[in-house]
Amino acid sequence: AQVSDDSVLEKMTEEIISSNPDVVQKIKNGKDSAIGFLVGQAMKKSKGKANPKKIGELIKRRILDE
Repeated sequence: AQVSDDSVLEKMTEEIISSNPDVVQKIKNGKDSAIGFLVGQAMKKSKGKANPKKIGELIKRRILDE
């Protein structure tokens, strides 16, 4: 079953963002394709169960709205 629970996905997003500061910096510098890398990390961490679209949105919101 796919995980779409915001609280679970937000926690996972936080962990991935904090463990990939170099990728976060690339995204802040305008390299949007790096978001795909972080989504991939979330998918790996959740064993493919996270909703990739939702993860991507959370990552974008978290990094670009800071």
